[in-house]
Amino acid sequence: MFRFTLLIAALSLIAFAAGPPAAAEPANDTEHATLQGAAIIKPYKNALQTALREGLADSPLSAVEHCRLEAPALAERYSTENLRVGRSSHRLRNPANAAPDWLEAVLDRYLGDPSTRAPLTVELEHGVRGYVEPIVMQPLCLACHGPALAPELEAMIEKHYPDDQATGFEVGDLRGVFWVEFTPAQR
Repeated sequence: MFRFTLLIAALSLIAFAAGPPAAAEPANDTEHATLQGAAIIKPYKNALQTALREGLADSPLSAVEHCRLEAPALAERYSTENLRVGRSSHRLRNPANAAPDWLEAVLDRYLGDPSTRAPLTVELEHGVRGYVEPIVMQPLCLACHGPALAPELEAMIEKHYPDDQATGFEVGDLRGVFWVEFTPAQR
């Protein structure tokens, strides 16, 4: 018994010294592109969420103003000559966020079957890929996108977005998507 315990302790020490297992290499080009797309979109997504939270810390009115002013600037800041980032929806607040043509089928898929709402990579033309992450309604989002808005918020949205379609959502609904178009780096 002592030898068995000593053997287990030695193997455990060797495994601990070796450190955690290395991250698995992507199995194929699509998996590689998906990892790249997620890495590219993350700073944009985080910056946008930070801006919205800062606005919401003041009030939903401030959040709408933050979103109205900062969201387009953030998309421009995180886009380059070789990649474009953005967000879109099947029910837009800002018409400038209309989906690129390739994204329409993805939105239809997400809407048609909620079980398909995992991040997705789409092959586009000329070696370009599209990467998409769904935006699912959270309780925090209800103040500006839920079924009942405060009257002053509703008036502000009507003023800035007279054709707004982005209300009436419930927690768990598909609100829209974050997306990026990019040329994957070679492995």
